[in-house]
Amino acid sequence: MPVAEIRVIPVGTKDPSISSYISACYQVIKDSGLKHNVTATATVVEGDLPELFEVVKKVHEVPFERGADRVVTSVSIDERRDRESDLEEMVTTVIEESSEMALGRRS
Repeated sequence: MPVAEIRVIPVGTKDPSISSYISACYQVIKDSGLKHNVTATATVVEGDLPELFEVVKKVHEVPFERGADRVVTSVSIDERRDRESDLEEMVTTVIEESSEMALGRRS
């Protein structure tokens, strides 16, 4: 299933802190019901492409609705079509391979 990394940066706000904007964006993602992981600089969301694009559109509008003069939204989509994959498996694979490398089993 496709995953999208979404990063929203409100510009032209009256306060240097943007946490209230980001929290409101996160609420939209949470309300979507899609599987997601929050990171320090972005949120990764899993879903069908139409669902992902709809969430991106809604999240992009949130800072404008809260008074931002400008919004920069970056989206990165990762989709495999050769086999089924999901957000949890992608993370687990990286952790397992890293552990194997640490033990000298992989290069």
